[in-house]
Amino acid sequence: MNKSELIDHIASEADISRAAAGRALDASLQAITNSLKQSEPVSLVGFGTFLVRARAARTGRNPQNPTEPIQIPASRTAAFKPGKALKDALN
Repeated sequence: MNKSELIDHIASEADISRAAAGRALDASLQAITNSLKQSEPVSLVGFGTFLVRARAARTGRNPQNPTEPIQIPASRTAAFKPGKALKDALN
């Protein structure tokens, strides 16, 4: 399912226009993004939790010259931990 298909599904399930569903989805994604930028987890009960995880700096290999090591800097990344209801629905 891509974003357009998700908007269509939201519009039909909530009985709202496609434009309103698109704005609602965009607002939801923006709220999640803003919360993660501040390192605050977003918990959706029954669905799961979006959170920020730290990646440590490490040494990698240059793909153009595999014998040459390169330093990969530390970074933060988004992670998702599924909730029990979502796990149960999939199994």
